[in-house]
Amino acid sequence: MEINDLRSIVTVVSLLTFLGIVWWTFGLKGNKERFDEAANLPFADEEADRAELGLPRNEKRKAS
Repeated sequence: MEINDLRSIVTVVSLLTFLGIVWWTFGLKGNKERFDEAANLPFADEEADRAELGLPRNEKRKAS
């Protein structure tokens, strides 16, 4: 087996892996809801998160 054969095999495996990732991302209908939810995580309400975790409310300090 020459080095060029190995390079060809690695190229084909890489292409199949890429196509598999694209199919998993866009092809499965169940993933859309999960990806949409994950995309909105940075915008989640901090107060709701704190309440869900049972942490004390984040009270603003009064200026003296």
